[in-house]
Amino acid sequence: MESFGQVLLYLIIALVVIVGIVAVIRAVRIVPQSVALVVERLGRYSKTLDPGLHVLVPFVDRVRAGVDLREQVVSFPPQPVITSDNLVVEIDTVIYFQVTDAKSAVYEIANYITAIEQLTVTTLRNVIGAMDLEQTLTSRDQINGQLRGVLDEATGRWGIRVNRVELKSIDPPPSIQGAMEQQMRAERDRRAAILTAEGIKQSQILTAEGEKQSAILKAEGDAQSQILRAEGESRAILQVFEAIHRGDADPKLLAYQYLQTLPQIAQGTSNTTWVIPTEFTAALGSIAQGFGGGAGPAGPSVPPPSGDRPTGPREPIDSVLDEPLLQDPSEALAEAQRQAEAAVADATSAGTRSGEPFDPGSERGQRPDGGSTPPPPVPPAPPAG
Repeated sequence: MESFGQVLLYLIIALVVIVGIVAVIRAVRIVPQSVALVVERLGRYSKTLDPGLHVLVPFVDRVRAGVDLREQVVSFPPQPVITSDNLVVEIDTVIYFQVTDAKSAVYEIANYITAIEQLTVTTLRNVIGAMDLEQTLTSRDQINGQLRGVLDEATGRWGIRVNRVELKSIDPPPSIQGAMEQQMRAERDRRAAILTAEGIKQSQILTAEGEKQSAILKAEGDAQSQILRAEGESRAILQVFEAIHRGDADPKLLAYQYLQTLPQIAQGTSNTTWVIPTEFTAALGSIAQGFGGGAGPAGPSVPPPSGDRPTGPREPIDSVLDEPLLQDPSEALAEAQRQAEAAVADATSAGTRSGEPFDPGSERGQRPDGGSTPPPPVPPAPPAG
């Protein structure tokens, strides 16, 4: 009997120790950071345990639930939504929320995650139903703001604060996507064509401006070149004329140079007719007089040039070159007419002095094949002055 009593005593002591250990474990609670424990006493809400060490009444107080107080991110599967232009789009949403009141999150709603998901779907359909496809694709910020306002108002009594609502994707039907791609491609092609046309326009404008400037500069260069060439030729003529007068060339030298120039008229394989000027007989007479042969029957004698030349001092060539080289065209024409009249008068007087009437037909040239060429018509003398 004593041994049985001792065993029973040991069992009772062990049971008490076990109960004490269990009571201590259930009474002492350590709550981690960002977690809240909802405690019930005899089935009724008692208190919410904050992070730290807490002691509960064993077998009286019970932890109902632990609530995570950190911000949570929940991504919902795509939901079909109909727009105002009767197009079905798939919208995938992401919600950022945080539990602010653990008691309300436990007692006011059975499953706040499911409640937030369903509330998001219904609110999204109401918002998108009032927009067309273009507005849906371009009004994400507006949709996010409306969703956040509705969800925050509904979840406030559940002890939940909705921080952000984002539309992760908006997928229109495949046919609409193809049409949108064609539209964007056409728009980009239009912009490319406009830019190309603008580039061609600018290029043509710049090319035309360059050609214009080039033509202007070329014309100015040609004008300057012609002016300088004319001035150079005029200076050369004046220098040659002055050199001849200073050298006091006699009629023999002038007639010889005149005869050397005549063959150049008939140069060229296509020349079949050449005209001898009326001064040819006068030149021959000058040559004959120069060599002591007297005046021939074919031409008149040329009076000595000593009486026609000025005997006084000549003007220096430098002063002549300093004078203006270009004269008025009307004055040049009048001077040419006077020189032509003087040449005709000299030829007429030369024929009269030789004893033969002036006949231009007697001075026609011969062709290389031996035939005669009819004399060229003599133009009438222009009026004097």
